Amino acid sequence: MDRRVVITGVGGLCGLGTDAASMWKEMREGRSAIGPIANSELHDLEGMTGAEIKALPQHDINRGHLISMDRFSLLAVLAAREAMRQAGLSCDEGNAHRFGATVGVGFTGSYATEQTYRSLLLGSAIRAELFTGVKVMPSAASVHLSLSLGLRGPVFGATSACASANHAIASAVDQIKLGRADVMVSGGSDAPFAWGVLKAWEAMRVLSPDTCRPFSADRKGLVLGEGAGMAVLESYEHATRRGATILAEIAGVGLSADAFHIAAPSVEGPASAMRACLADAGLNAEDVDYLNAHGTGTKSNDQTETAAIKRVFGNHAYSMSISSTKSTHAHCLGAASALEMIACVMAIQEDVVPPTANYREPDPACDLDITPNVPRERKVRVAMSNAFAMGGTNAVLAFRQV
Repeated sequence: MDRRVVITGVGGLCGLGTDAASMWKEMREGRSAIGPIANSELHDLEGMTGAEIKALPQHDINRGHLISMDRFSLLAVLAAREAMRQAGLSCDEGNAHRFGATVGVGFTGSYATEQTYRSLLLGSAIRAELFTGVKVMPSAASVHLSLSLGLRGPVFGATSACASANHAIASAVDQIKLGRADVMVSGGSDAPFAWGVLKAWEAMRVLSPDTCRPFSADRKGLVLGEGAGMAVLESYEHATRRGATILAEIAGVGLSADAFHIAAPSVEGPASAMRACLADAGLNAEDVDYLNAHGTGTKSNDQTETAAIKRVFGNHAYSMSISSTKSTHAHCLGAASALEMIACVMAIQEDVVPPTANYREPDPACDLDITPNVPRERKVRVAMSNAFAMGGTNAVLAFRQV
């Protein structure tokens, strides 16, 4: 039996806000969190823009857990706790083995890595801090979800750069469909504001000097952000049996690889993932009302993605609403598609398309309806979310109204 998978809770935090509701409110209105990076530990990077979380919400995570967490794990736990609260779920001895977690991360353990290098190379330390190794594990965020929430089912991480969260969610869907779990907490988290990471991105010459303007002719590149987004996924049977409020169904998953270039995007790889997602969901191209684009704000990415969308959707590409919410929360790497998952779920809940902020000039090569600057009310029965990562690993999810 093919088990349906639904979302019953979401949680998140990023530069836009420290819970899913406040984050969505800013996203929906097209208000951008991008501004000068204020982190005093970033040394000579003054003037660089980003979307920082200015202050974390109050929490009761015990010190024993905190001392073994890097920032990306802490963000993941905060988002997951919120998602579980909304879903009205908790673990006990009777069900914990049927609850699991998958978390996508891009640049894992950036803060702990930087602290270690500085203390050993620039300071007087002769050994690394005790928990450095476990802080930087790619699986650390999912492990801390297990510890914090008591999850004893399938627990593992996913790392595929900017598509990490969508790959994590796709893997969580598989666990439920295969009968290995009834509930999976899944999403992505990243905290890339460490000096070495930012210097690496600066060297690639893809960072914008001001803000992120996806699909606008005057776009100058991407902007980095930090954050986490999580969803509680359940089998439809499990959710209805306990009378849960269902926010949306994960209708389909599409995965592909470009096998083309380590950094440059292709048209066919993303197109293949979108086609696979539609096929998995049993949807026609005309069924999609809203597409949350990967939309990084670089010249090549936005132009290539537009071409891929046209290849898959044909004439319908001009009828559906498209936007890139990276214009508001910036590119949060491993967390990006998790935040965009929340945008898709809330678009279905409220029948409103969040806009592409900061848009100024039409680009003939990006001539689709990208919902510039202001939200648009329209019926959203089906939403899709694109995530196309560095190295050409692509993951697309489709969400459907229940």
